[in-house]
Amino acid sequence: MQPNRLGLGLRPPMPSYGQGPSISALAAQQQMHHPTFVPPQPKTVTLFVGSISGGITDAFLNELLKACGPINSFKRLITPANKPQGFGFAEFQDPDGALRAMALLNGVELPALEDGCVNKKLLVKADERTKMFLDAYQAQKMRTDADDEAMRQSKAKVDELLSDINKKSQEAASNGLIDREKYVIPPHLHDLQEADLPETQRGLVMNEIAQFRERAAKREREKMRDVREAMPQILASTAAPSGPKVREWGKPQSGSQPDSPSGKGFGKGAQGYSKPVGFVRAEDGSRTPGSDRQSSVHPAKTDEELEAERKEARRRDEENSYKDRERRYEPRERARIQALERAIARERAMKEAEERDRIEMRSRLDVWDDDESDELFYTDRPRWRALRARRLAAEQAADEESRLYEEREAENLRRESEAFLARQMDEMQQLQEEQRKAGMLLDDGAPVKLGVSLAAAAKKTESAPKEMTTVFGPEDEEEETIKKRKVPLPKLDLVDSSEKAKERLEKIKSEVPRDKETLFKSKVRWDGVSDTVIDRKFEPLVKREMTKYLGELEDDDLIMFVLEHLKDHKGPQKLIEGLEPVLEEEAAELVISVWRQLIFESMAYGEGLHTEKMMVD
Repeated sequence: MQPNRLGLGLRPPMPSYGQGPSISALAAQQQMHHPTFVPPQPKTVTLFVGSISGGITDAFLNELLKACGPINSFKRLITPANKPQGFGFAEFQDPDGALRAMALLNGVELPALEDGCVNKKLLVKADERTKMFLDAYQAQKMRTDADDEAMRQSKAKVDELLSDINKKSQEAASNGLIDREKYVIPPHLHDLQEADLPETQRGLVMNEIAQFRERAAKREREKMRDVREAMPQILASTAAPSGPKVREWGKPQSGSQPDSPSGKGFGKGAQGYSKPVGFVRAEDGSRTPGSDRQSSVHPAKTDEELEAERKEARRRDEENSYKDRERRYEPRERARIQALERAIARERAMKEAEERDRIEMRSRLDVWDDDESDELFYTDRPRWRALRARRLAAEQAADEESRLYEEREAENLRRESEAFLARQMDEMQQLQEEQRKAGMLLDDGAPVKLGVSLAAAAKKTESAPKEMTTVFGPEDEEEETIKKRKVPLPKLDLVDSSEKAKERLEKIKSEVPRDKETLFKSKVRWDGVSDTVIDRKFEPLVKREMTKYLGELEDDDLIMFVLEHLKDHKGPQKLIEGLEPVLEEEAAELVISVWRQLIFESMAYGEGLHTEKMMVD
């Protein structure tokens, strides 16, 4: 018999109604209904890395990005001068590395390792879709100690790399390899070569640029010298007292009676004080509490402070003036250089095409032999004459048919114009009949003139008409007759023409192909798509598409790349190949959207219509 243990706080055993399934059987059954959980593969994340300082290599950027997490690739565009652009795209293997990169590298200042470049703060961000994905991932994931440890290790590695690159920059500056006080030259002027300029303007342009840079560098040196000279004075003025101490309101002055009423314990006049008069004016009853409060809150500035403010204001004015001149100078130089580059490229392409045609013709003439030729002119002359006669007859028949068609069109136009004039005459006659019935016209077609005059004036001028009729009679009658016969023509309504033009443009818009192959095979009328049209209509279109795919862009290099491609009259496939490193599969969609607008402009130009602000999408 088992001992009773209820006194120890134990419950009686529950009655058993049969043995249930074992724990192993339950686990096996649960495993059958619920398969083993397979963790999803991490998704790659692409970030935009921009505002890269000059001289920073791809190797350093790869190390900096790998410190935050494993990456698949880092792509950076190259300029036509074989120099790396100031932005690129990094593809991380997992979202954690991308989040650490955005937290640690965004806003980090990288030193410039080239002359004429300034330090820039690195920009690391994601587009809208990637940002939404990262926000959702960060909200769902639970942060662990391992994540904190990875963040600390990444921060230590990033700090180490930044200290190394800053130390390298300081050593280069101390050794004279980098001139920190050198005037910063705009990036678009770095590639300006003398050979790219016209010979007639080469010396003048290079001389103006050199003088401009010398003046800017001289102003910068003068500013730095003024600041260095003013620093000791500013420090001395801040350390030493700026003037005598001003008495605070409400506190008794030393030597006065605290129990005396206000305004009576100061004596009479300036000589009533118990001590000699100091530098500060003696206070009498005319001084008010408001004046003491203003002097204590707003003390007078010293001469050194006023001089420093004047120098600072002069420096700001000079800086604003310089920036304004530079802002007006840069676009003009950029546009001129781009136009010159396009002209040189077109001339080079024409020369290459002529050279290819010359080589091909020379090779054909070298192997040409009239006896062995298979052309009909040499092998069967009578047959060639017969074919030529048939072609001439067909051309003459086509010319005759075209001539007859033109004559029929001219006859139809003449009939339409005569019918239009007849309708206009009928409308004018009806208008005259209505005016005549209303009493507004006389029988000769002249309108009735109504005059109001005083009776006295009429009496004075009774004898005057006889003399006037004898002297000016015939001329006045002719002028009056001409004025009476002048009838205003009705205005024509030209609204229908604009509505028809809009309907034709809508029809052309619907006819623009959407299929990629058909669209790219369509003929482009480059003579109807000028550089002005590209800048006015295609630049907003390309910028809108780039923003949709990549988010807000810091630089316009990709937009300028697409516009220059269109201005050089290149094909769509080359544009897709140039954009694939950045946009990948979305490059084809962007090019299709741009090319549809280009075909729309070409078709409208062929119809003789102006599209104005109409877009195809």
